[in-house]
Amino acid sequence: MDIFVYRPGSQKVEEGYTVAQLPELLRDESLTIWVDMDKPTEEVDDRTLLEVFKFHPLSVEDCRADRHHPKVEEFPDYLYFILHGVTAKTDSEHFNTIELDGFLGRNFVVTYHHEMFRSINQVKESVRSTPSACQRGASYLLYQILDRIVDYYTPVLDDFDENIVELEDRIFSLKTPDNAILEQIQHLKRSVLRLRRISSKQLNIIYRISHGEFQLIPQEMLPFFRDIHDHLTRIADLSESYRDLIGGALDSYLSVVSNRTNDIMKVLTIFSAVMLPLTFIAGLYGMNFDNQPELHYQYSYYVVIGVMVLVALAMLFLFWRMGWIGRQKREDEGGKVS
Repeated sequence: MDIFVYRPGSQKVEEGYTVAQLPELLRDESLTIWVDMDKPTEEVDDRTLLEVFKFHPLSVEDCRADRHHPKVEEFPDYLYFILHGVTAKTDSEHFNTIELDGFLGRNFVVTYHHEMFRSINQVKESVRSTPSACQRGASYLLYQILDRIVDYYTPVLDDFDENIVELEDRIFSLKTPDNAILEQIQHLKRSVLRLRRISSKQLNIIYRISHGEFQLIPQEMLPFFRDIHDHLTRIADLSESYRDLIGGALDSYLSVVSNRTNDIMKVLTIFSAVMLPLTFIAGLYGMNFDNQPELHYQYSYYVVIGVMVLVALAMLFLFWRMGWIGRQKREDEGGKVS
């Protein structure tokens, strides 16, 4: 547990306080207090959250659990919220989030998480170097934390862009069906759905905070939270477009595979069509009848072979004239409409 205390007029944020000192600190409403709880034990939870801050037991129970949906609840003396940030190892194909539980009071912010938050660590480094994040009060400190959480979504969005463009290139250069591409599409689809679900729920929460619904957020702080809302709106809009793009990529993949299958079937059909008259001729002259014309003719074999070759060439020429083979590709290369 890290406890940061800022005193008005001070040039630095104080640290090193204990839980036992918190009640006295909280009574001084001129202070700005930040308590960050990283993987705390249940004993610490009870002593800090229930006895010192006197939070509602159901809120504390929600903190201890994990993977709740984003939400915000107002209590008489504080706000309780759940938001999600991206993990350090997340990417577009394996989009994972971590939960941040938090409490905002008149002069304090409590953050509670079970995993490491890069944004939390950044704010800690910031307040240790300069007290600017705490000088405007607890709500501005909360803004600093939430703003950095949302900022870490940007690299993930860039990765989505790169992967979708690469996926489209792979699909249109596809020669044979590739299950790896289909698997990548499914991974991207699940990740986008999770991104869309998380961003849309958090967008609603930040909208409520940024439009003056809660009295603990001063009017002068609302523009800062509206800035976070604008960033989340962009994330939510991009998640919608990614969903459409991935759906289009799946349709394109199925279309390309279908076209490749049709090309293969066309070749096999042409081959079967050429072989059909040849098989008929070979079967006709392979019958064991004594009274069969040209059966004992000296050059019958060569004549039949020649006829079969001519028939095959004639059928191939007919198919070429009809555009079934050869001409389609050359017309496409020449820029003509087939």
